[in-house]
Amino acid sequence: MTADPHDTIRVLVHQQLLETLDLNRANKLDQPALELECERRVRSMVASMDRKLDPADRDRLVREILDEVFGLGPLQSLMDDEEVSDILVNGPEQIFVERNGKIEKVPLRFRDDDHLLNVIRRIVRHSGRRLDESSPMVDARLPDGSRVNAVMHPVALDGPSLSIRRFLSHSFSLEDLVQRRMLCPEMAEFLEVCVRWRMNVIISGGSGAGKTTLLNALSASISADERVVTIEDAAELKLLQEHVVRLETRPPNVEGAGEITTRDAVRNALRMRPDRILVGECRGEEAFDMLQAMNSGHSGSMTTMHANGPVDAFRRLESMLCMAGMDVPVTVMREYVGSAIDLVVQVERLGSGLRKVTSISEVRPLEGGAAQIEDIFRFALDAEGRGAESGLGYYEATGCRPALLARLRTFGVGFPEGAFEARRLHADEIAGEVPDGT
Repeated sequence: MTADPHDTIRVLVHQQLLETLDLNRANKLDQPALELECERRVRSMVASMDRKLDPADRDRLVREILDEVFGLGPLQSLMDDEEVSDILVNGPEQIFVERNGKIEKVPLRFRDDDHLLNVIRRIVRHSGRRLDESSPMVDARLPDGSRVNAVMHPVALDGPSLSIRRFLSHSFSLEDLVQRRMLCPEMAEFLEVCVRWRMNVIISGGSGAGKTTLLNALSASISADERVVTIEDAAELKLLQEHVVRLETRPPNVEGAGEITTRDAVRNALRMRPDRILVGECRGEEAFDMLQAMNSGHSGSMTTMHANGPVDAFRRLESMLCMAGMDVPVTVMREYVGSAIDLVVQVERLGSGLRKVTSISEVRPLEGGAAQIEDIFRFALDAEGRGAESGLGYYEATGCRPALLARLRTFGVGFPEGAFEARRLHADEIAGEVPDGT
């Protein structure tokens, strides 16, 4: 990519602004007043350096310089774009974004590696982290909650790399997800009832498939009189209930001390008298404590995890129990998992960028330690098998009548006769817009 002809002006004005700004006076101004003062000075400096700039180019240059001072440089315009869900920087000259589930390259760039590193260090400094050759990988968080990961030499061979998972400023309800064809009304109604009446749910899927988005939507079905504790690496859940305690993990500091893991947080949550525990993502030994909570009076707990399907999610949980040091026979381990989990909801991002709930499955414990996983609802491809790319297909009830209906009847909850008979539900013949997910 060719260099921007205004790079020299941009660098000189930035330097002059920092050199001429009266810091004592600047510290007395509030943020809006300081930005107005800097904009006035920048416009004057840009005009004095190049009087041939047309008004549009001058305004763009002023905005870029102010973004360097107050924002994230070339990335600030992307951070201001609500359609952008991920920002992926592969070195100074390659910047990609995800919009509506599709990744595309954008015509933006950093001047060089040092320019990119300065922006990265500005981000991580606010999180109390550092990035240098002795600590070349870092996880951090922006003030708006967006998750940041950065790597540099010697880990990153082709220059510094930066990944930003945007934090959504608004959450989606189940009705919103139905309108965007992430799931059909029958599936939404079934999940809403199961969550309200305290079934234990795992939401599985790949990165960016919409797991957290769905978990947040399902949490609206939790009764307002229940005490809920949420545990996340980066706080993204926005529960509508008032009685909510939010916990967040913490990485070790520069001395390698002070780490608070998800397992630490789950163990502490069990002492906080919760009715339910929601874990943003289960990925390691904390699975043991999470399942223990589900099996010991905290029914209705939910979590997300990475898995390619319901069976794979079940097997991953078994692996996590091994990581936690659960030294018991495999049959006992499987029985432990099977008795804790009621439903596995699989979410996938299709080739078209659409997010879909591709299956809702029930876990049925069987004698001998095994467990049977039965699909209740699922998303099927169209007759030509194009669904993976186009989003065309249909939802269907498989004909499996959930065993948990017996438990729901004890609460006086029932479904119409034939609600789970095998049949096609809603065709998804028009590729609808879906929310960005995590």
